[in-house]
Amino acid sequence: MNRREFRQKFGTVGSVVLPVIHVLDTPRTIQNIDILTGEGAPGCFLINHDFGVDPFLPIVRDVRKKYPDIWLGLNFLAVTGKDAFPILGGLGEEDCPIDAYWADDARINEFGDNCEAEEMANVRQASGWNGLYFGGTAFKKQREVKPEHYEASAREAVPFMEVVTTSGVATGMEADLTKIEDFRRGIGDNAMALASGITPENAHLYADVDCFMVATGINCKDNFYDIDPERLRALIRTTEEVGAGHG
Repeated sequence: MNRREFRQKFGTVGSVVLPVIHVLDTPRTIQNIDILTGEGAPGCFLINHDFGVDPFLPIVRDVRKKYPDIWLGLNFLAVTGKDAFPILGGLGEEDCPIDAYWADDARINEFGDNCEAEEMANVRQASGWNGLYFGGTAFKKQREVKPEHYEASAREAVPFMEVVTTSGVATGMEADLTKIEDFRRGIGDNAMALASGITPENAHLYADVDCFMVATGINCKDNFYDIDPERLRALIRTTEEVGAGHG
């Protein structure tokens, strides 16, 4: 997906801020969504960090019922698109549409042997799910990709997803700026997301990233689960100011 098209989809000239909620239960998830929508975030991702997919799905259904129009993405922890896409297609058939799927590992091979990614693309097509795919590429805690291969890895990812998605080396760790530069060269004018280490204090350094998927950087202090509205407000304000400055 073209980066300008992606940003226009969310009505912003700056980087799109999509908070990531580590889900525990329905009431706490709803509380966090109320906070993020109140601060002007256009949507969010939910992730099942503390339990499996089966207990996660009823919460997803509850959230969609409560918020039929919110932009809603999911991450099934450690689940690739091969298993996720049929579930997403099934949710759509239940009148529980999911706007995006984020996989930590899109199975991209920087040397061009992308049989697994191609297989997942076929599964996706067969599933009938038509949301945006945020595919983890050279992503934290996955197969290591050497820095000299970042550009090639990003380039190989483009045909298989709408938003090429990368991270720093661990949760809460910011990505090296040279990695972002390598990714931008690799993907050209396509959309890129960053899924770790973004804070209100450093977001201005990552103006070339189109989407910030952020949890720890906007959560309450020493709290893995709950959004701090002041920090989210500060991050959104920074992205708006940077976006305006870049025209």
